[in-house]
Amino acid sequence: MSQKSSAPPARVPAEQLVRDIRRATRKHHFAEDKIRIVLEGLRGEESIAALCRREAIAESLYYAWSKEFLEAGRRRPSGPIG
Repeated sequence: MSQKSSAPPARVPAEQLVRDIRRATRKHHFAEDKIRIVLEGLRGEESIAALCRREAIAESLYYAWSKEFLEAGRRRPSGPIG
């Protein structure tokens, strides 16, 4: 008779488990939504804090999108296209 060792299952560290859950539940935003939100913020009709609360995003995320949007505009060539 051969004995099979029943090793306990490998445990995932709590920090890794929390990261995995956050990653799985993270909301993904479409490019059109990001642009709309950034343009609303640039319009200045309401504060960035109020805009972020309404859109349920962190202010740091808004500023990251804003920076990305403005840098993309700088990379675009100036003058007529064609």
